[in-house]
Amino acid sequence: MPHPADVEHPPAPPAIEERGPGRSPGARPSPYRRLFAPTGAAAFTAGNLLARLPMGMFGVSGVIMIAGARGSYALAGAVTATGLAATALVAPWTARLVDRHGQARVAVPATALAVLGSLALLLCVRLGAPDWTLFAAYAATATTPNTGGMSRARWAHLHRGDPAALHTANSFEQAADELCFMLGPVLAAFLCSALFPEAGTLTGAILLLTGVLIFAAQRDTEPPVTALPARTRSPLRTPGMAPLLAVFLATGAVFGSMEVVTIAFADGRGQASAAGAVLALQAAGSCAAGLAYGRFRPARVLPRRLMICLAAMTVLMSLPLLAAATGSLPAVAVALLAAGMATAPTMVTGMTVIQRLTPEGQLNEGMTLAVTALLGGIAAGSATGGWTVEHASTAYGYLVPLAAAATALLLASAGRSKRY
Repeated sequence: MPHPADVEHPPAPPAIEERGPGRSPGARPSPYRRLFAPTGAAAFTAGNLLARLPMGMFGVSGVIMIAGARGSYALAGAVTATGLAATALVAPWTARLVDRHGQARVAVPATALAVLGSLALLLCVRLGAPDWTLFAAYAATATTPNTGGMSRARWAHLHRGDPAALHTANSFEQAADELCFMLGPVLAAFLCSALFPEAGTLTGAILLLTGVLIFAAQRDTEPPVTALPARTRSPLRTPGMAPLLAVFLATGAVFGSMEVVTIAFADGRGQASAAGAVLALQAAGSCAAGLAYGRFRPARVLPRRLMICLAAMTVLMSLPLLAAATGSLPAVAVALLAAGMATAPTMVTGMTVIQRLTPEGQLNEGMTLAVTALLGGIAAGSATGGWTVEHASTAYGYLVPLAAAATALLLASAGRSKRY
């Protein structure tokens, strides 16, 4: 019996589907309308968005919860950094299990373990447990599956052989990432302040488990498991993969440094409370650019497309530095909005390259390696940006994301491959 995704859907009658107010009879349907045409696509996307929203909540919730109870931002930062490091180590192994055994069979128990870790952290903070228990509990959340990667794997399965649809899917997923990381911190801060300090962590755990259960229940869209040899090599050893991951590492440094430097810049002008809104503008610009990018068919030559996107990101990252020289936070906000418009197309193109390079049957692991590189870059960028604003000035701090973007461009140029 053929898989539902393998059945070709006949075009709908123009009088019903193609025409509408203001549309000509020969107009093509929206790329996003085509994207969600397969049965179950909207359902797994809804579950995935629910599961992805907490990714932008846990960090902020953890800092507020721990710092409020223990009176130490240093402890709160160390605990969250430990969780980030643990995730970077564990995530590729979780993704490998997903590739070998299927999304539903691995994602649900892995999420349950991660949720237990979040609840343990909450209880340890609430009950005044020793500090070491906070590190242990947060480290247990590292089994959280890469829901964004699993969603991209489903799109790759549903629209295999259709590069235009896959481009739209990657654009949509990147916009979803930006939206979740834009709304997540705001929701977390509101819950922790309006209800109780642990409310953000508790809500995030509930959303994560609920979203993964909904996502995993959509079995018709789940990509089939490919039988792999027991000693299958990691996608990391695929020619061209390591240089590309280095590009992701440098790109992550752009994001990490941008956040720290912007917070310091706003705080230095007595407007620390506005930092979240300013950073949200950067995410909003990226989200809008991602959705717009998905409606167009870019250059087919991926290496050239990636170079163009990285070059644009490098140029636009100079805008916050120029705006910071004026000392005006509104000017920086506008500059960040413009700079954000280059990050989503860069990430979309980078993820497309990852999909091309990753061997068949290892897509989740390949994309999780990219996310791991991004996390490492974010951590390095945060540290570098923090050191710069402390030893130089907040305005000069914007040199760090500019330098990181330029480094990504140079790395991509040096490791440019014809393999994708």
